[in-house]
Amino acid sequence: MHDTTALLVELGAVILGLGLVGRFAGRIGLSPIPLYLLAGLAFGHGGLIPLDASEEFTMVGAEIGVILLLLLLGLEYSASELVTSLKTQYPSGAVDFVLNATPGAVAALILGWGPVGAVALAGVTWISSSGVIAKVMTDLGRLGNRETPVILGVLVMEDLAMAIYLPLLTAMLAGVSLAGGSLALVIALGAVGLVLYLALRHGRLISRAVSSDNPEMLLLVVLGLTVLVAGVAQQLQVSAAVGAFLVGIALSGEVAEGARKLLTPLRDLFAAVFFVFFGLSTDPADIPPVLLPAALLAIITTFTKIGTGYYAARRAGVGPRGRWRAGGTLVARGEFSIVIAGLAVATEPRIGPIATAYVLILVIVGPLTARWTQPIAAKIEARRGGGGGGDKAVGVSGAEAEPVAKSAPERRLGSHDDLTPEPAGEKHE
Repeated sequence: MHDTTALLVELGAVILGLGLVGRFAGRIGLSPIPLYLLAGLAFGHGGLIPLDASEEFTMVGAEIGVILLLLLLGLEYSASELVTSLKTQYPSGAVDFVLNATPGAVAALILGWGPVGAVALAGVTWISSSGVIAKVMTDLGRLGNRETPVILGVLVMEDLAMAIYLPLLTAMLAGVSLAGGSLALVIALGAVGLVLYLALRHGRLISRAVSSDNPEMLLLVVLGLTVLVAGVAQQLQVSAAVGAFLVGIALSGEVAEGARKLLTPLRDLFAAVFFVFFGLSTDPADIPPVLLPAALLAIITTFTKIGTGYYAARRAGVGPRGRWRAGGTLVARGEFSIVIAGLAVATEPRIGPIATAYVLILVIVGPLTARWTQPIAAKIEARRGGGGGGDKAVGVSGAEAEPVAKSAPERRLGSHDDLTPEPAGEKHE
């Protein structure tokens, strides 16, 4: 009875604290992720008040949080949108990978972490935070800008790449052979291909089979199916996160919209638990020694992300000002970086502190670069005697460029690490 009482007290305190922290973050216009991480650091091993009674529950809640993050992400897309993005955005996705994964891999090798650590840290530095980015574009009024579809296209390519990257990383962390890793990759690619085919050809039938007018039944079926598929995927060394993502892609139309509304509060709760758990598993004393390398890595990858956005926007025919805005907007890292580090920390414990410090830096710097990269670039060009050129108006706040149709950008707003997201629009089949 005593253990149960302590568990309830700790859980109640943690959830209440998360609610208060989230409200405070919203008031100051900041993503709550860095505050959740700091809360985990404060109450984990080596922190102020270790939470021992609720540690096991928090671990399970963190696993559910990752699954729900990826499920809701999958629900944001239809299979046709993913296929279109693959066809049109793959050169930008390749540039994004080379520019942003390379610094992480090189840093890990310099630190002596070996190939597994290099692959893991490459993923941490590669993936932008779509939740923070969606929130920033909303706050700055940039949903109708010409560069917005370009930004979203890069994010979609990163999300799709996770379906290949996560199984490979999971296999490497498990220490399987080259043949075993290749098998995991083949299974992952086959699963992605099968789901896309079924969603494109038979999406209506799948959604009809899952659909229910009773919200309770819809919630139970979708959540149960997702956890089941995630468990099977984990057993096949494909990653539970990828399994959940594929379930989200397979659902469309009214089912996807209804499931998104029902599951968003659960996602927000368990995603917050996940970020806290990652902080709990990191000793605060391990952070100061890695601040310098984390800061250097953050500086380097800030410029490489700006270069990525600039290239992608230029390739899409966006003017110079829109290119700089696209680059600055892509800087923020968040949920996926922590997910990757969370997977790798058991094999390479040193990645936890540096990933925590790295995300804390860029989740704060990201909104600043989104706001100020283009004005700073314009001032530099003016001093050199050039004009900014390109888009019609200059301004920090947003509706500076020629507007575009709002469809995928607005749908993308229901993304996952804002944790207080704007309402997502309808997901088209």
